[in-house]
Amino acid sequence: MVNAGLILEGGGMRGVYTTGILDFFLDKGLEFQEVYGVSAGSCHACSYLSKQRGRGFAVSVDYLKDPRYCGVKSLLKTGNLFGAKMCYETIPNELNLYDYDAFNQYQGKFYAVLTDCVTGEACYHQIKDMHKDIWAVRASSSLPLVSRMIGIHGHLYLDGGIADSIPIKQSEKNGNEKNVVILTRESGYRKGPNSAMRLIRSLYRRYPNLVKGMEDRHIRYNETLEYLEQGEKEGRIFIIRPNRKVEVGRVEKNREKLTELYEEGYEDARARWEALCRFLEIPPES
Repeated sequence: MVNAGLILEGGGMRGVYTTGILDFFLDKGLEFQEVYGVSAGSCHACSYLSKQRGRGFAVSVDYLKDPRYCGVKSLLKTGNLFGAKMCYETIPNELNLYDYDAFNQYQGKFYAVLTDCVTGEACYHQIKDMHKDIWAVRASSSLPLVSRMIGIHGHLYLDGGIADSIPIKQSEKNGNEKNVVILTRESGYRKGPNSAMRLIRSLYRRYPNLVKGMEDRHIRYNETLEYLEQGEKEGRIFIIRPNRKVEVGRVEKNREKLTELYEEGYEDARARWEALCRFLEIPPES
Protein backbone atom coordinates (compact mmCIF):
# COMPACT_ATOMS: atom_id res chain seq x y z
CA MET A 1 0.00 0.00 0.00
CA VAL A 2 1.46 3.35 -1.04
CA ASN A 3 1.64 6.33 1.28
CA ALA A 4 -0.51 8.60 -0.89
CA GLY A 5 -4.08 9.70 -1.51
CA LEU A 6 -6.24 8.69 -4.47
CA ILE A 7 -8.94 11.14 -5.53
CA LEU A 8 -11.74 10.10 -7.90
CA GLU A 9 -13.78 12.83 -9.57
CA GLY A 10 -17.42 12.20 -10.47
CA GLY A 11 -19.09 12.89 -13.80
CA GLY A 12 -21.95 10.43 -14.11
CA MET A 13 -21.38 7.89 -16.88
CA ARG A 14 -18.07 9.55 -17.74
CA GLY A 15 -16.90 7.62 -14.71
CA VAL A 16 -16.36 4.53 -16.85
CA TYR A 17 -13.06 6.21 -17.75
CA THR A 18 -12.17 5.92 -14.07
CA THR A 19 -13.13 2.24 -13.97
CA GLY A 20 -10.59 1.52 -16.70
CA ILE A 21 -7.83 3.16 -14.67
CA LEU A 22 -8.86 1.41 -11.47
CA ASP A 23 -8.86 -1.96 -13.22
CA PHE A 24 -5.31 -1.29 -14.38
CA PHE A 25 -4.36 -0.43 -10.79
CA LEU A 26 -5.89 -3.73 -9.66
CA ASP A 27 -3.89 -5.58 -12.32
CA LYS A 28 -0.76 -3.98 -10.86
CA GLY A 29 -1.76 -4.56 -7.24
CA LEU A 30 -1.66 -0.83 -6.51
CA GLU A 31 -3.40 0.26 -3.30
CA PHE A 32 -3.55 3.67 -1.63
CA GLN A 33 -3.65 4.49 2.06
CA GLU A 34 -6.58 6.86 1.51
CA VAL A 35 -9.23 7.06 -1.22
CA TYR A 36 -11.67 9.93 -1.74
CA GLY A 37 -14.66 9.35 -4.00
CA VAL A 38 -17.01 12.02 -5.30
CA SER A 39 -20.36 11.10 -6.84
CA ALA A 40 -19.73 8.38 -9.47
CA GLY A 41 -16.17 8.26 -8.20
CA SER A 42 -17.40 7.04 -4.82
CA CYS A 43 -19.40 4.26 -6.50
CA HIS A 44 -16.44 3.06 -8.54
CA ALA A 45 -14.15 3.19 -5.52
CA CYS A 46 -16.33 0.52 -3.93
CA SER A 47 -15.48 -2.14 -6.52
CA TYR A 48 -11.83 -1.08 -6.58
CA LEU A 49 -11.50 -1.47 -2.81
CA SER A 50 -13.17 -4.89 -2.87
CA LYS A 51 -10.69 -5.82 -5.63
CA GLN A 52 -13.46 -6.88 -8.03
CA ARG A 53 -11.81 -6.24 -11.36
CA GLY A 54 -14.31 -5.37 -14.09
CA ARG A 55 -17.21 -4.95 -11.71
CA GLY A 56 -17.29 -1.14 -11.82
CA PHE A 57 -17.57 -1.15 -15.59
CA ALA A 58 -20.09 -4.03 -15.62
CA VAL A 59 -22.37 -2.28 -13.16
CA SER A 60 -22.24 0.83 -15.36
CA VAL A 61 -23.18 -0.86 -18.64
CA ASP A 62 -24.97 -4.16 -18.00
CA TYR A 63 -28.30 -2.61 -16.98
CA LEU A 64 -28.58 0.27 -19.43
CA LYS A 65 -31.84 -1.11 -20.85
CA ASP A 66 -33.35 -1.89 -17.46
CA PRO A 67 -35.82 0.89 -16.53
CA ARG A 68 -35.11 0.23 -12.85
CA TYR A 69 -31.51 1.32 -13.34
CA CYS A 70 -31.74 4.72 -14.97
CA GLY A 71 -34.33 6.70 -16.87
CA VAL A 72 -37.40 8.89 -16.85
CA LYS A 73 -39.56 6.04 -15.60
CA SER A 74 -37.42 5.70 -12.49
CA LEU A 75 -37.40 9.46 -11.99
CA LEU A 76 -41.18 9.74 -12.19
CA LYS A 77 -41.78 6.69 -10.01
CA THR A 78 -39.15 7.21 -7.31
CA GLY A 79 -37.84 10.76 -7.65
CA ASN A 80 -34.43 9.38 -8.60
CA LEU A 81 -33.09 9.24 -12.15
CA PHE A 82 -30.80 6.39 -11.07
CA GLY A 83 -32.99 3.89 -9.24
CA ALA A 84 -31.75 3.75 -5.65
CA LYS A 85 -33.14 0.29 -4.87
CA MET A 86 -31.70 -1.13 -8.07
CA CYS A 87 -28.26 0.48 -7.68
CA TYR A 88 -27.69 0.01 -3.97
CA GLU A 89 -29.65 -3.14 -3.14
CA THR A 90 -30.61 -5.29 -6.12
CA ILE A 91 -27.33 -5.09 -8.04
CA PRO A 92 -24.86 -5.59 -5.16
CA ASN A 93 -26.93 -8.19 -3.33
CA GLU A 94 -28.57 -10.14 -6.17
CA LEU A 95 -27.26 -9.42 -9.68
CA ASN A 96 -23.56 -8.57 -9.43
CA LEU A 97 -22.64 -9.55 -5.92
CA TYR A 98 -20.47 -7.18 -3.95
CA ASP A 99 -17.63 -8.75 -1.97
CA TYR A 100 -18.22 -7.18 1.44
CA ASP A 101 -15.63 -9.40 3.07
CA ALA A 102 -12.93 -8.27 0.64
CA PHE A 103 -13.76 -4.64 1.32
CA ASN A 104 -13.38 -5.28 5.03
CA GLN A 105 -9.80 -6.41 4.38
CA TYR A 106 -8.81 -2.98 3.06
CA GLN A 107 -6.37 -1.49 5.55
CA GLY A 108 -6.64 2.13 4.41
CA LYS A 109 -9.39 4.73 4.67
CA PHE A 110 -12.17 5.42 2.17
CA TYR A 111 -14.12 8.67 2.24
CA ALA A 112 -17.30 9.46 0.31
CA VAL A 113 -17.76 13.19 -0.26
CA LEU A 114 -21.24 14.57 0.43
CA THR A 115 -22.85 18.01 0.37
CA ASP A 116 -24.87 19.09 3.43
CA CYS A 117 -28.01 20.68 1.99
CA VAL A 118 -28.50 23.06 4.93
CA THR A 119 -24.97 24.38 5.30
CA GLY A 120 -23.88 23.89 1.70
CA GLU A 121 -20.58 22.54 3.04
CA ALA A 122 -18.75 19.36 2.08
CA CYS A 123 -18.77 16.37 4.43
CA TYR A 124 -16.18 13.61 4.20
CA HIS A 125 -17.79 10.45 5.51
CA GLN A 126 -15.47 7.53 6.15
CA ILE A 127 -16.89 4.26 4.85
CA LYS A 128 -16.01 1.61 7.43
CA ASP A 129 -18.82 -0.89 6.87
CA MET A 130 -20.27 -1.04 3.37
CA HIS A 131 -23.55 -2.48 4.66
CA LYS A 132 -24.08 0.33 7.17
CA ASP A 133 -22.46 3.16 5.24
CA ILE A 134 -23.83 2.56 1.75
CA TRP A 135 -26.18 5.50 2.36
CA ALA A 136 -23.14 7.82 2.14
CA VAL A 137 -22.12 6.41 -1.26
CA ARG A 138 -25.69 6.92 -2.42
CA ALA A 139 -25.80 10.46 -1.05
CA SER A 140 -22.48 11.30 -2.69
CA SER A 141 -24.02 10.25 -6.02
CA SER A 142 -27.42 11.93 -5.64
CA LEU A 143 -27.40 14.43 -8.48
CA PRO A 144 -29.34 17.65 -7.82
CA LEU A 145 -32.67 18.11 -9.63
CA VAL A 146 -32.94 14.40 -10.48
CA SER A 147 -32.44 12.82 -7.05
CA ARG A 148 -34.13 12.98 -3.69
CA MET A 149 -32.15 14.34 -0.76
CA ILE A 150 -30.79 11.66 1.55
CA GLY A 151 -31.84 12.17 5.15
CA ILE A 152 -29.66 10.55 7.80
CA HIS A 153 -28.73 11.40 11.40
CA GLY A 154 -30.77 14.61 11.23
CA HIS A 155 -29.01 15.92 8.13
CA LEU A 156 -29.95 16.17 4.45
CA TYR A 157 -27.37 15.39 1.77
CA LEU A 158 -26.89 15.58 -1.99
CA ASP A 159 -24.08 14.99 -4.49
CA GLY A 160 -20.63 15.70 -3.08
CA GLY A 161 -19.57 17.43 -6.27
CA ILE A 162 -21.68 20.46 -5.38
CA ALA A 163 -19.42 21.41 -2.48
CA ASP A 164 -16.10 19.74 -3.33
CA SER A 165 -15.78 18.18 -6.77
CA ILE A 166 -12.09 17.29 -6.39
CA PRO A 167 -11.16 17.06 -2.68
CA ILE A 168 -7.41 17.54 -3.08
CA LYS A 169 -7.13 20.01 -0.20
CA GLN A 170 -8.98 17.70 2.18
CA SER A 171 -6.60 14.89 1.31
CA GLU A 172 -3.62 17.16 1.91
CA LYS A 173 -5.17 18.35 5.16
CA ASN A 174 -5.37 14.70 6.25
CA GLY A 175 -1.63 14.37 5.76
CA ASN A 176 -1.24 13.01 2.22
CA GLU A 177 1.82 14.74 0.83
CA LYS A 178 1.40 12.98 -2.52
CA ASN A 179 -1.89 12.55 -4.33
CA VAL A 180 -3.02 10.81 -7.50
CA VAL A 181 -6.06 12.51 -9.03
CA ILE A 182 -8.27 10.90 -11.67
CA LEU A 183 -10.31 13.43 -13.62
CA THR A 184 -13.07 12.72 -16.12
CA ARG A 185 -12.60 15.86 -18.21
CA GLU A 186 -9.81 16.55 -20.66
CA SER A 187 -6.90 18.94 -20.15
CA GLY A 188 -7.94 22.54 -20.74
CA TYR A 189 -11.55 21.99 -19.68
CA ARG A 190 -13.12 24.71 -17.56
CA LYS A 191 -16.62 24.61 -16.12
CA GLY A 192 -19.13 27.33 -16.96
CA PRO A 193 -22.00 28.71 -14.86
CA ASN A 194 -24.92 26.36 -14.20
CA SER A 195 -27.58 26.97 -16.85
CA ALA A 196 -30.33 25.56 -14.61
CA MET A 197 -29.98 28.12 -11.81
CA ARG A 198 -33.51 29.46 -12.20
CA LEU A 199 -34.95 26.00 -11.63
CA ILE A 200 -32.46 25.33 -8.83
CA ARG A 201 -33.43 28.51 -7.00
CA SER A 202 -37.08 27.55 -7.25
CA LEU A 203 -36.72 23.91 -6.25
CA TYR A 204 -34.26 24.49 -3.40
CA ARG A 205 -35.50 27.87 -2.16
CA ARG A 206 -35.58 26.51 1.42
CA TYR A 207 -31.86 25.77 1.19
CA PRO A 208 -30.12 29.07 0.33
CA ASN A 209 -26.63 27.79 1.16
CA LEU A 210 -27.11 24.86 -1.18
CA VAL A 211 -28.29 27.22 -3.93
CA LYS A 212 -25.28 29.46 -3.35
CA GLY A 213 -23.01 26.44 -3.58
CA MET A 214 -24.44 25.45 -6.95
CA GLU A 215 -24.30 29.02 -8.19
CA ASP A 216 -20.59 29.32 -7.36
CA ARG A 217 -19.57 25.77 -8.12
CA HIS A 218 -17.91 26.55 -11.44
CA ILE A 219 -15.68 29.16 -9.78
CA ARG A 220 -14.46 26.76 -7.09
CA TYR A 221 -14.06 23.96 -9.62
CA ASN A 222 -11.91 26.01 -11.96
CA GLU A 223 -9.82 27.29 -9.06
CA THR A 224 -9.24 23.68 -7.99
CA LEU A 225 -8.09 22.75 -11.50
CA GLU A 226 -5.54 25.55 -11.37
CA TYR A 227 -4.39 24.33 -7.96
CA LEU A 228 -4.03 20.80 -9.31
CA GLU A 229 -2.05 21.90 -12.32
CA GLN A 230 0.30 23.93 -10.13
CA GLY A 231 0.71 20.96 -7.80
CA GLU A 232 1.50 18.75 -10.76
CA LYS A 233 4.29 21.13 -11.81
CA GLU A 234 5.66 21.07 -8.26
CA GLY A 235 5.65 17.27 -8.15
CA ARG A 236 3.03 16.94 -5.37
CA ILE A 237 0.15 15.79 -7.55
CA PHE A 238 -0.11 13.23 -10.34
CA ILE A 239 -3.08 13.69 -12.68
CA ILE A 240 -4.58 11.13 -15.03
CA ARG A 241 -7.31 12.44 -17.32
CA PRO A 242 -8.62 11.94 -20.86
CA ASN A 243 -6.36 13.08 -23.68
CA ARG A 244 -9.30 14.21 -25.77
CA LYS A 245 -12.72 15.72 -25.27
CA VAL A 246 -15.02 13.11 -23.77
CA GLU A 247 -18.04 12.60 -26.03
CA VAL A 248 -20.04 10.78 -23.36
CA GLY A 249 -22.96 12.38 -21.58
CA ARG A 250 -23.58 12.34 -17.83
CA VAL A 251 -26.45 9.91 -18.50
CA GLU A 252 -25.00 8.08 -21.50
CA LYS A 253 -26.68 4.84 -22.68
CA ASN A 254 -24.56 3.99 -25.71
CA ARG A 255 -22.66 0.88 -24.62
CA GLU A 256 -20.17 1.12 -27.49
CA LYS A 257 -19.15 4.65 -26.51
CA LEU A 258 -18.89 3.66 -22.84
CA THR A 259 -16.73 0.64 -23.69
CA GLU A 260 -14.42 2.82 -25.74
CA LEU A 261 -14.07 5.26 -22.84
CA TYR A 262 -13.33 2.41 -20.42
CA GLU A 263 -10.59 1.13 -22.71
CA GLU A 264 -9.21 4.64 -23.05
CA GLY A 265 -8.92 4.88 -19.27
CA TYR A 266 -7.13 1.55 -19.06
CA GLU A 267 -4.68 2.47 -21.80
CA ASP A 268 -4.03 5.94 -20.35
CA ALA A 269 -3.12 4.31 -17.03
CA ARG A 270 -0.84 1.86 -18.81
CA ALA A 271 0.88 4.68 -20.70
CA ARG A 272 1.46 6.65 -17.50
CA TRP A 273 2.47 3.68 -15.35
CA GLU A 274 6.23 4.19 -15.28
CA ALA A 275 5.82 7.90 -14.59
CA LEU A 276 3.34 7.08 -11.82
CA CYS A 277 5.78 4.61 -10.28
CA ARG A 278 8.50 7.27 -10.22
CA PHE A 279 6.04 9.68 -8.58
CA LEU A 280 5.06 7.12 -5.91
CA GLU A 281 8.61 5.83 -5.60
CA ILE A 282 7.66 2.22 -6.20
CA PRO A 283 9.12 -0.37 -8.60
CA PRO A 284 7.27 -0.55 -11.95
CA GLU A 285 6.99 -4.34 -11.77
CA SER A 286 4.38 -5.59 -9.34
